[in-house]
Amino acid sequence: MLGISWAEFLVILLVAICVVPVKYWPDVAKFMARVFKYIRNIIWKINDVNEQIQQRIDLEKPIDDLLQNAVNDTFGIKTVKKTRRKKIK
Repeated sequence: MLGISWAEFLVILLVAICVVPVKYWPDVAKFMARVFKYIRNIIWKINDVNEQIQQRIDLEKPIDDLLQNAVNDTFGIKTVKKTRRKKIK
């Protein structure tokens, strides 16, 4: 959760409870709920964009392969797979 462990989160929560007066707890809780909702929405948007980018990349790969094969066939270029050669001592 945002790079902090549960133990660290509990320590921060305990310090906040000791520092913030009781009459402000509902306001702090509402503020924290808004912050978490905002962060969650940002993370969802980032994940959606990431998925869209991945889909576009996946769609472009076959086209790139087809174009490369067409160029190679047109110009008579043979593709050679690189293999590792063992060094002889």
